[in-house]
Amino acid sequence: MGASVDVRDLRVVAQSDQDEQVLVEGVSFSMRPGEVLALIGESGSGKTTTALALMGYARPGCRIAGGSIRIGEVEVTALDAAAQRRLRGRTVAYIAQSAAASFNPSRTLMDQVVEPVRIHGLMPREEAERKAVALFRELALPEPERIGARYPHQVSGGQLQRLMAAMAMMADPDVIVLDEPTTALDVTTQIEVLGAFRRVVRERQVTAVYVSHDLAVVAQMADHVLVMRHGRPREYARIEQVLEAPAEAYTRELLAAAHPAPRPSALTPEATAERALLEVRELSAGYGKVDAKGRPEQLILHDIELKLWRGQTIGVIGESGSGKSTLARCIAGLIEPCEGYVLFDNRYLARTVAERTRENLRRIQMVFQIADTALNPAQEIGEILARPLRFYFGLRGAPLRQRVAELLDLVKLPAAVAGRRPGGLSGGQKQRINLARALAAQPDLILCDEVTSALDPVVAAAILDLIAELRRELNLACLFISHDLHTVRALCDEVVVMRHGRKLAQVAREDYARGPHHPYYELLARSVPELRRGWLDEVLAQPHHAA
Repeated sequence: MGASVDVRDLRVVAQSDQDEQVLVEGVSFSMRPGEVLALIGESGSGKTTTALALMGYARPGCRIAGGSIRIGEVEVTALDAAAQRRLRGRTVAYIAQSAAASFNPSRTLMDQVVEPVRIHGLMPREEAERKAVALFRELALPEPERIGARYPHQVSGGQLQRLMAAMAMMADPDVIVLDEPTTALDVTTQIEVLGAFRRVVRERQVTAVYVSHDLAVVAQMADHVLVMRHGRPREYARIEQVLEAPAEAYTRELLAAAHPAPRPSALTPEATAERALLEVRELSAGYGKVDAKGRPEQLILHDIELKLWRGQTIGVIGESGSGKSTLARCIAGLIEPCEGYVLFDNRYLARTVAERTRENLRRIQMVFQIADTALNPAQEIGEILARPLRFYFGLRGAPLRQRVAELLDLVKLPAAVAGRRPGGLSGGQKQRINLARALAAQPDLILCDEVTSALDPVVAAAILDLIAELRRELNLACLFISHDLHTVRALCDEVVVMRHGRKLAQVAREDYARGPHHPYYELLARSVPELRRGWLDEVLAQPHHAA
């Protein structure tokens, strides 16, 4: 059974030698046992900082500077360090956004799932394993008696996320914090994980805090919503009121961004009358050892056919493991196909980056999903943008600095950003730099791999607007990879649907609202969360929702 939670005037600050920066201030809310509170807001709004404070925890360099946090009869802010450690994982449990980064790849799943109760000395190993298997079954994991013997890389992302939930529930916590637990999952997997999380919360009557930037997901989980911005509360109400009659303009902006509006196409009739800029023919690729016929042991792509014209944007959609990113990497020359070939501007492309000319490298640029790993944290933004300018065009001195400033202006960032490092930028700003670096090469084609999946809806909408504007201004072609059908249909002229490495369908913009389409396309369309209560129940009631 959950515990009551009462937070009053929470204040969290980041402390440095020079000054004190307020991260969260004036946050108050109350929860009864069994209730779910959603913390909503854009990146940097203080959602996770507030949620972590329930465990008496603040990130390195930060501290809880004021306010009250009561869980049941316990005042968390009054606990010493040892008591706070006993609280974490036992009274308050935490489910992180990235399960893949949270598990140790060298240890079995069972070893890690039972660790919390072993650390707290709550039960012997044999009893802990029996409880873990019961939780695996409760969370609808396959082969509950055997899955614990596997390693993290041997299960899917959705299964790993549910295994993290099992780990969190092992000590029967009173409060559980779910920090963006489905953001990185494709829509069909997201349904299964949301359903499993909600079932456990309801049946065990756990008090839960659900951190998210997705109001459509929150609508399926939460009883109350606290909307935050710049570390301060903006609106606190029941979920029904927020969905039907939001009081704050910012909340209405979040609601509007949940389903992005269509962007105008940059594709002209003249472009389609010419030959295709990019043509993929019978492309197959994979990983692992190669047999005598040159085919890898694990085939990821099977006989893909695709055409893309100047100024056109084609969306590629499918669940995790469908081959979307592998297709983009084959086009970019980062993965060598085992069969088929790629034509660019009616000429055959060499199969790998090492074999391509500098001009071919310049004309096809890739924008990666996670800007944090794509940008060198030790370099200033000006140097990051300068490298392709020197490599492709030989720019130096004043012309180089001028072009860097122009690129920053192109992606709607001030010139002063050139002197900062990636760590000093927001997620949206880093993704703009990621895009600007690709544009520095003056490409004809950009390959965008899940470039908005880690961004909150408001920032993601701004990135979509920017890509749409750049297509029109620069006559860029774009292959846009995503697992979000709403995003793809808002930006793209056509949608290619992939599953298990095969192209199942291709749907043109004018046919988005028409039907019937391929059954899997219809499944993806039904799997995108809707901004209304009860949607998840309706989808889970369909026997083929996870087909």
